[in-house]
Amino acid sequence: MSTTNDRAARIPPTASGTKHGATRPAGPGLLFAGVVAGNFLVLLDTSILNVALPDVREDLGAPAAALPWAVDAYTVVFAGLLLVAGVVSDRFGPRRVYRTALVAFGAISLLSALAPDVGTLIAGRALLGVAAAGLVPASLALLARLHPDPKERMRAVGSWAALSSVGLIAGPVLGGLLVDQGGWRLVFLVNPPIALLALLAARRLSGERPESAARPDRAGMLLSVLALGTLAYGLIAAGTDGWGRPLPLAALGVAAVALLLLALAERRAEAPALPPALTGLPRVRADLVAGGMASFLFYGLLFALTQWLVDERGLSPLRTGLAFLPMTLPMCFMPYFTGRIVARWGARPVLYAGLGLDAAAGTALAFCSQDSPFALITVAQVLLAFGSTLAIPGATADMAAAAPARYAATGQGALNACRQAGAALGVAVLGTQATLHASGVTLAVGAVLSLALVAAARPKPA
Repeated sequence: MSTTNDRAARIPPTASGTKHGATRPAGPGLLFAGVVAGNFLVLLDTSILNVALPDVREDLGAPAAALPWAVDAYTVVFAGLLLVAGVVSDRFGPRRVYRTALVAFGAISLLSALAPDVGTLIAGRALLGVAAAGLVPASLALLARLHPDPKERMRAVGSWAALSSVGLIAGPVLGGLLVDQGGWRLVFLVNPPIALLALLAARRLSGERPESAARPDRAGMLLSVLALGTLAYGLIAAGTDGWGRPLPLAALGVAAVALLLLALAERRAEAPALPPALTGLPRVRADLVAGGMASFLFYGLLFALTQWLVDERGLSPLRTGLAFLPMTLPMCFMPYFTGRIVARWGARPVLYAGLGLDAAAGTALAFCSQDSPFALITVAQVLLAFGSTLAIPGATADMAAAAPARYAATGQGALNACRQAGAALGVAVLGTQATLHASGVTLAVGAVLSLALVAAARPKPA
């Protein structure tokens, strides 16, 4: 599921060669490829490590409670910084931020491949989340400059999302192949060559930036990362060690306080990442929950199912990656159709259908046991894949109608942040559940509750 921040699309197009960074003309196809490659890397690293986790556990002697953090350290930091990454891109220029993030992504990947223990690996994944947050809004800002015409820009954004989504599809298969060939460290070594090619392809992008830009909402950034990180830690620790221990409860308490302080800080910020005037709208809140829940279900099951296929079914990493094709392959072609479906039927029916399919996927998994036929699991994968590829575009389109015009880009940025937060919490919750039956019940209940919330937040009649 591609990550977008339409806030960047409002940046006016500029000619190549400016006082902030003169560039020479380059082929539009090459420049477009350079922009797509950044988001491809972001999505590749959301899924490629999952099938390598059993090998990480064996090689580094990692405890079970540490494995979710090898995934979540990336998404927690990414989600927290995504809220303000667009402002940083505006302030320092999207080309500078994009190129710096590419260099950082490649270098940090090399260091992660050399990690001597799981703690170092988790730290490397967190730093990769910082680089990923820099890539997404900057790439969309650059894409907007490449396509000044609004209609061409929308088509380009659709192609950008669909092509970069190949990273999500390729992640489990490529990860499984690399682990089979040489172990989990190869999973990180695939990133530097891609980052280098993207850097070369994007070297002639326009370097102009606005003369003035709002200051980053530092308090919002820090508090959002703190809240999401402590919430994920509390859920993981409680799921692995039990709810009776004081440390998980203390972490959840810190998360609650951080969320309260975040709400207070956003009321005082000059350029709040989450304006109260936006989040106070019931329909906006419902879209944020729906988008977050769709990612919660998809990425949570991706993590939980990986462990089940390896530990319970004894599949090799490559066979595990191939087993995810029913779940990831629809991500390749569905973006081309969902826009037309939304245009024909409207955002909310599509959102209802997506969450309904997610609930059906959870129901199917709720009947699974260790000896269940793989066909039943495949059905659940397909239902969840189509549900997610309908629910997220549905929430995105509904957010465009629900958010006031002055907060249109901010609303999309908040939705993307909620999606990443949902992915992190999905791994935290489903990754600590012992059976697919329990995961299925969680999926079904979460989808039904989100569906009820969206239905309750009906748009007011004109």
